[in-house]
Amino acid sequence: MSREFEKYELVERSIIKKYRKEIWNPFIIAIKNYELINAGDKIAVCISGGKDSMLMAKLLQELQKYSDVPFELVYLVMDPGYNEINRQKIESNAKLLNIPITVFETNIFDVANKTDKSPCYLCARMRRGHLYKKAQDLGCNKIALGHHFSDVIETTLIGMFYGSQLQSMPPKLHSTNFKGMELIRPMYCIHEDSILAWKRYNDLEFIQCACRFTENCTMCDNGGGGSKRQEIKTLIKRLKRDNPNIEKSIFNSIHSVCLDTMVGYKTDGVKHSFLEKY
Repeated sequence: MSREFEKYELVERSIIKKYRKEIWNPFIIAIKNYELINAGDKIAVCISGGKDSMLMAKLLQELQKYSDVPFELVYLVMDPGYNEINRQKIESNAKLLNIPITVFETNIFDVANKTDKSPCYLCARMRRGHLYKKAQDLGCNKIALGHHFSDVIETTLIGMFYGSQLQSMPPKLHSTNFKGMELIRPMYCIHEDSILAWKRYNDLEFIQCACRFTENCTMCDNGGGGSKRQEIKTLIKRLKRDNPNIEKSIFNSIHSVCLDTMVGYKTDGVKHSFLEKY
């Protein structure tokens, strides 16, 4: 007589089996191609409570079971000042998915909401700093964030259209303020549509926008109607009607930048002109 599976076990099976092609395989490709995990790593898996970070936690949890490379995981939840409903939702989802989270408190929302200029920018910087510091205190040498393929594409276009610069989101980078710490993005090759399909298939509900500055989500980047990111999402969706491979093309282009054709570029904070080598 076969036993009944727990909810978290069904979720794990869906990652490995039903969504193997869309989620598990791209995850493994990113880990290998970008050399994101090394033997002896202790990784702080940063969980915001949304669909992306929760899936990332399960992916790394599964990888740890089967990997020949030994590494440690700490599932880190930073509370920047969530309202009670969001805090409870994160904790209940972690329990449901069998993710042993470590929670720590900060007052980021209160500080960011008191500034007159760019509260979202300040909040993002403070979040990153607090995560690095806590991870370092716990003996970690890496933090993992849940940015995915679609985030990479959108960030690239946002930089071009609204920031007057050609820049992207690398799969890993060294921290400039926390010596010896690295940031990795294990979901770099996973499309957001696949994450949404996985979420719906498992009948899971995650928090979407926890921002206390804009409780109605009109400005946040988690899909709010007023954000630049949402504008780019809509544009890409429109362009895909004529060219279904447009996202792949953009993604491949950031792996094949030809500096010889660039009028100017910046590296290590220093600007360069094509005239230097003309």
